[in-house]
Amino acid sequence: MVTTGAGEPIQERSAVELPNQSGASQPRGVVDARRHPRFKLEVNICVYPRNTLVVRGYTVDISLSGISAILKDEVPLGEVVRLTFRLPLGEVEAHALVRQRNAFRYGFQFVEASSAQDLIGQTCRDLAVKQIHSPGPS
Repeated sequence: MVTTGAGEPIQERSAVELPNQSGASQPRGVVDARRHPRFKLEVNICVYPRNTLVVRGYTVDISLSGISAILKDEVPLGEVVRLTFRLPLGEVEAHALVRQRNAFRYGFQFVEASSAQDLIGQTCRDLAVKQIHSPGPS
């Protein structure tokens, strides 16, 4: 069993057991290494890399441990950046590691426990309920 930094157990699941909440399909039998499910979320985001101007874009999905976004300009992989975005429950400012890039889509992993984590956690819970109860594509 894996635990969080707070000692809470995390249930590990494969992609077969836990569908990808962003709607992307994943081959059967592939293990999803993510710690938390992702939920679709499209809001404006600002990324503040060190020693460069702000990079603007919009989010694609969010989880308790990170967020992905489509950005208009490049951001260095491996750098810790400051992110600002608005969730339904309020403004979020968080620091995150730029983990991956695929064309203009970037993946960020939150690196600090902050007051933003409460807003992010509540938003993920709200989105989980909303996405479970909304009808799928026709």
